[in-house]
Amino acid sequence: MSKLLDELLAKPIGPAAQTRGADPERDFTRQIEVKGDEADVTVRGETFEDNESAATAVLQGQGLDPSQWTVTGLRSSEWTMANGDTGVSTRFTFARTCASDAAGRPALDELLAAIDSTPPATPEVHAVKDGEGFTFLVILGDMQFGKIDGDGVEGTLRRTIDCLNQAAELLAAYRLRFTIHHVHISWLGDHVEGFVSQGGANVWRTPLTLNEQIRLTRRVMLHALLIFAPLVERLTMAAVPGNHGETVRFAGKGTTRYDDSHDTESLIAVKDAAELNPERFGHVEFYVPDTDELAVVVDCSGTVVVQVHGNQWRPGKHWEWWKGQAFDQTSAMHVADLLLAGHLHHELIEADGPRTFIQAPSMESESTWWRHMKGSRGAPGLIVAVTKDGRVPVKEVVSK
Repeated sequence: MSKLLDELLAKPIGPAAQTRGADPERDFTRQIEVKGDEADVTVRGETFEDNESAATAVLQGQGLDPSQWTVTGLRSSEWTMANGDTGVSTRFTFARTCASDAAGRPALDELLAAIDSTPPATPEVHAVKDGEGFTFLVILGDMQFGKIDGDGVEGTLRRTIDCLNQAAELLAAYRLRFTIHHVHISWLGDHVEGFVSQGGANVWRTPLTLNEQIRLTRRVMLHALLIFAPLVERLTMAAVPGNHGETVRFAGKGTTRYDDSHDTESLIAVKDAAELNPERFGHVEFYVPDTDELAVVVDCSGTVVVQVHGNQWRPGKHWEWWKGQAFDQTSAMHVADLLLAGHLHHELIEADGPRTFIQAPSMESESTWWRHMKGSRGAPGLIVAVTKDGRVPVKEVVSK
């Protein structure tokens, strides 16, 4: 049967061509295709090592600096040269590394050292009134650590640390007017730039890895814990998921639970660390949304404070969203006094009857895309406020 099969599959093959000696210019081909910040180089040689150096030479031959390109992929296969010897054909995929150069990629160790070496604020504690106390709120979000916009990672990090320190100093000032036993820090999401937003279109403009972005977020939250914990009888910290902090997206959609977020997991890591020292941090409470939820509710001296990122509604539609949520009598929005949000990168404070809405500005200095679209730059900072029994008599923007 095998012989019959061979006969049926047989085809007329032409006579073999007369061989000749190897000619590098004819037998070892070189090909390059450059598309923007990507280049494909195909070379043929006797060994892979020969091809690797040949590919670099091809880049140089086209006036490209090999030091500005890095190999991101390759495909190698053997082929038979005209003289019958075996050669190696390799296709190298290069990516231009100038994205990192242009962004001035920060040295992560230096950024972390800047946090660790920043002396905590040591404001003098004043409590001039007796009786039931107020809560001092620290409201911030949208650091988007990792992106190159504005003054970049270094600027955002420095500003966040400075503003947190200044907020701790303001705590002493407000204690001249209010009895404050409780500080609540609200982390409103988008603390990392991430790589899921705009279908990954922000990757080029994000020089930090995802783990590095998360590490900065975690260290900043830890810094806030260290400076505020010694100053109050009760410290609460809450984090909510932002759209940039989503862990996974496929086809542009979030595919896991609504509470699956790098923004909230960063605070959970700080909580795990704090629990290792209950004598020092036993008076600190940490809150993130329940399973498949987006909001966190904290009682702050009789004020029901609800925190969300702010991407749940269109700009200017926060009251409509609040009213819709309040229709559900089991929702915290039914009894909420104060709604905190970020997301839209600018300060907005409004009151409607006994209820108050506070939208914090971003901590990053600008969104370059938004500046090109609308012409406006950022006004970064955080907001501090004092609250009790549903009222928010004091709100102040802290900026650097």
